[in-house]
Amino acid sequence: MERQRTLARFRRSDKIFRNLTFVAAILVLSLLGAVAVSLVTGAWPAMKEFGFDFLTTESWNPVTEKFGALAPIYGTLVTSFIAMLIAVPIGLGIAIFLTESCPMPLRRPIGAAIELLAGIPSIIFGIWGLFVLAPLLQTTVQPALIALFGNIPVLSGLFAGPPYGIGVLTASLILAVMVLPFVTAVSRDVFETVPTSLKEAAYGIGCTRWEVVRNVVIPHTRVGLIGGVMLGLGRALGETMAVTFVIGNAHRISMSLLAPGTTISATIANEFTEADGDLYTSSLILLGLLLFLITMTILAGARFLLWRIDQGMKS
Repeated sequence: MERQRTLARFRRSDKIFRNLTFVAAILVLSLLGAVAVSLVTGAWPAMKEFGFDFLTTESWNPVTEKFGALAPIYGTLVTSFIAMLIAVPIGLGIAIFLTESCPMPLRRPIGAAIELLAGIPSIIFGIWGLFVLAPLLQTTVQPALIALFGNIPVLSGLFAGPPYGIGVLTASLILAVMVLPFVTAVSRDVFETVPTSLKEAAYGIGCTRWEVVRNVVIPHTRVGLIGGVMLGLGRALGETMAVTFVIGNAHRISMSLLAPGTTISATIANEFTEADGDLYTSSLILLGLLLFLITMTILAGARFLLWRIDQGMKS
């Protein structure tokens, strides 16, 4: 009799736990759906007014109420791409050093410093970028880049123009610094999951440290590495305040990385409080919807890639 009561109590607790987790999952989906519905509702006047031209128009003129998202979309994608191009190799290198080569007394302080870097508010990065990094780039780095690549086709266009200090390149560097701790922390954690026996077996047959990392550690953890990179990319795409400080906030597309530009999040942060009129406000909300769709598309693509990799590993 006592056994039956115990089993009944376990069944009730399991049912309650299952229902609570189900409600939590539905709550997350409901919140996501509510965000999407509110964005679509707010953006509908601009969608109806501009249609597909909103995605292909560079002009952004609140006076004539002519709005286009091409420049913010371009700035968002370019700054995020450059940031990941810089942060991913450096982050992986730091993670490999911490797990494979770093002396034990230094592992904890360096790891703690990386985690503290991830906790710094974005506005602090923005202030640092505006008052420290931008003047440094204006007086030293950007003139050197202009002189170095001035006579090389394509590269001369990428590093053309006066050295403003602020611009797309500066925003990309700030994003790289902000993304770096996320990539490093995730990579370090997944590297530490590699069984020691696998690495010792590789060393036992004469592999060098580089060969162990390349042929054992990275293949064993590639799913986790891609997840860390996608986490950093999501941070880069949605970053607002730090980018707003240093990108220049110019609604135009320039081939030069030294020229001012803008991103979707920076445009919304700069202009939402000054939006006068329903169409202006709706255009800013439509920018938010586009950022939402871009982020969701990239993350969904990453999940599909991880699924394909997982299926390939199982087969």
